[in-house]
Amino acid sequence: MARTVKEWIGKNDDAAIPDGVKRRIVNRQDGCCALSSKPFGPGNKPEFDHKVALWLGGEHRESNLHAICKEEHTAKTKAEATVRAKVNRQQDKHLGIKSPSSKLARKEKQPKQSTKPSLPPRQLYVSAGSARP
Repeated sequence: MARTVKEWIGKNDDAAIPDGVKRRIVNRQDGCCALSSKPFGPGNKPEFDHKVALWLGGEHRESNLHAICKEEHTAKTKAEATVRAKVNRQQDKHLGIKSPSSKLARKEKQPKQSTKPSLPPRQLYVSAGSARP
């Protein structure tokens, strides 16, 4: 069956998804989560997520969006963040932008502040005319 409504494409990556588009996405999925197949309802509201993440080259358009449950969305976002962090670390290492790995290397060392009073300087040389105690 041919599509009767033109596909929505966001003008930029931050463009809000119109309510009509959200309705079409949920209806396309028969009112269920795309990942867990749980039906949406008052206690399980849909969240809209990109199938292919924007940072991986996905587009902000209707065909790249799906409706998923909050729990599934949280898990998917966490997994993507882990992968993205690894990709960024490898890219930084490749480009020579590697940050210091230890906590000590990141902090500038400051001299220790002693709480004890310091002793007076010790006399190293005794003049020839004075007697030793």
